[in-house]
Amino acid sequence: MLIGTAGHIDHGKTSLVKRLTGRNTDRLPEEIKRGISIELGYAYIPAADAQVEPLGFIDVPGHERFVHTMLAGATGIDLALLVVAADDGVMPQTEEHFEILKLLGVRAGAIALTKVDAVAPARVDEVGEQLAQWLAPTVACDWRVFALSSLTGEGVQALRDWLQAQAARWPQRRAAGQFRMAVDRVFSLAGVGTIVTGTVHAGSVAVGDEVLVQPSGRRARVRSLRAQDRPAERGVAGQRCALNLAAIGRDEVERGEWVQSAMLGNLTQRLDAIMERTRATELRSDTMVHLHHGTLDVLARVAVLDNTDPAAVLVSLTIVEPVAASAGDRIVLRDAQARHTLAGGTVVDTAVPARGRRRPERLALLRQLAALQASDRGAALQARLLHGPCATSALKSGWNLRDDEFDLLLAASGARCAADLLFDGAHWTRLAEQARQATAATHEREPEMPGLEQHRLRRMVAPALPQEAITTLLDELIDVGTLVRRGAFVALPSHKVELARDERVRWEKIKPLFMDKRFEPPRVRDIARDTGIAETDVRALLRRVARVGEITLVAHDHFFITDAVAEMAEVAGELARTHGAARAAEFRDRIGTGRKLAIQILEFFDKVGYTRRVRDDHLPRRANPWRAQAAAPPQERAAA
Repeated sequence: MLIGTAGHIDHGKTSLVKRLTGRNTDRLPEEIKRGISIELGYAYIPAADAQVEPLGFIDVPGHERFVHTMLAGATGIDLALLVVAADDGVMPQTEEHFEILKLLGVRAGAIALTKVDAVAPARVDEVGEQLAQWLAPTVACDWRVFALSSLTGEGVQALRDWLQAQAARWPQRRAAGQFRMAVDRVFSLAGVGTIVTGTVHAGSVAVGDEVLVQPSGRRARVRSLRAQDRPAERGVAGQRCALNLAAIGRDEVERGEWVQSAMLGNLTQRLDAIMERTRATELRSDTMVHLHHGTLDVLARVAVLDNTDPAAVLVSLTIVEPVAASAGDRIVLRDAQARHTLAGGTVVDTAVPARGRRRPERLALLRQLAALQASDRGAALQARLLHGPCATSALKSGWNLRDDEFDLLLAASGARCAADLLFDGAHWTRLAEQARQATAATHEREPEMPGLEQHRLRRMVAPALPQEAITTLLDELIDVGTLVRRGAFVALPSHKVELARDERVRWEKIKPLFMDKRFEPPRVRDIARDTGIAETDVRALLRRVARVGEITLVAHDHFFITDAVAEMAEVAGELARTHGAARAAEFRDRIGTGRKLAIQILEFFDKVGYTRRVRDDHLPRRANPWRAQAAAPPQERAAA
């Protein structure tokens, strides 16, 4: 269990921690000289049982100028120790520190009423009554009050016993998600190297793990670690850890950064959050604020999305630099001058749309996510997908899910995954039906064609989706027999044709013209001139043969033997593997044609979705779709 102090300056936080643990957490010369805490301090009470973790303390400064440091220390604590001096009673920083604890979601705590040796018993009773009245309407209404003196030791043992009893029954945090630790201290030791310390917010880390320091993006390896002030092989959520990092310098890490799993990509400069306000008049759109996230203090611009519920205001934050955030993270907002705490709450979404942030459906989704993410992620995912597909990688990082956690969530929700996109199950079924209908409509409109090109189907059904998602959809439809694949085309199984006897005779006479120059066959007009058959009749015949699948229309009035198309596709794929892309000049030389025809063939591959064009490069999107077709005899292809 981690305990964090809070309270006004000079109320005895550091003295109390020293009395409890035997360690003075003021280590800087200036702190010792001035007698006030400036930086965070750390101490532990060792457990009598070696199997029980030490009790950890984070001591924070009480001066109003160091509220940002207090916030860094209070992030991730389990229990608050609110320190109030009996002579002063409740003071401004007592109130602000307590407000911050509430905004950070700290619900458990105790109150140390210090310096009772310096006042009369009546004053102790008076301050006790003041505390009771002040805390009555808050989450701390039942916090136990310990009257004590750090100087004489009166009452300190009772507090220590109570804290250890709390720790003994405190539930261990689930080490769910990828590893995330907010860095609050960085130093180096001779012969050891760079040490970073902080509270582990999620997941676990082990000696030898590769980690990423965000937002800098620097990689490091955990050489050794200490958890709760003891050497360990592994650190888990809820513990304070010190990591000895290899391959990174002392000046390459700083407070405010996160040490995370190398698999986690959660950098963002925009996030939506649900907030509880402390100063309603000062949380306005288009104002700059200090955003406190983990141990980081960074400037951000506020956009108030919905303030109809004063206790749960939806805001969107645009941050001046990237932060490593995930849904569920606690954040606090202070004014631009860092004088007042304005609001605190929870990150709801890190994948903020560029437009439509205030649309009613978007606001409704944010409130649903805020209510469900902590308690029922399956329901939260279903709510999210009802508003359209979302990127798988963004969701896994934005929700900090390990692969196994994501797979379980996916199975429970009935969602479908395709090309790094997640779809609601019903949405996926609708897309499948739309693809079938589009294919059927194409058969009615273009009966001479063997089917519908995959790239064209995407434009008809879901132009906003990546081609890879459509490929996955079509593969499923083909697997269940709803559609069949004919080279670069898909078709209904019922869309079949056989050549009439006279058509077969004419085609066999024309076919040698295609076989003589497989990669540069004659056009329709050339065939008509050489055979004496009317051009319209040649065109109609070739379209019928194309529907059977023996030839493929590559450019206007330019048909190729389908086996030759498969070979040319192999050449394009081989060039891409060898040179990084298929380009017109190299492709022309390989197939022995002119440049114009080579360009037309590559453009055909782009059109049907086999490749995609990036400037003058043609990059394969998927495996050669004609390979199986080319391997089968013509009669089998016709029956496919």
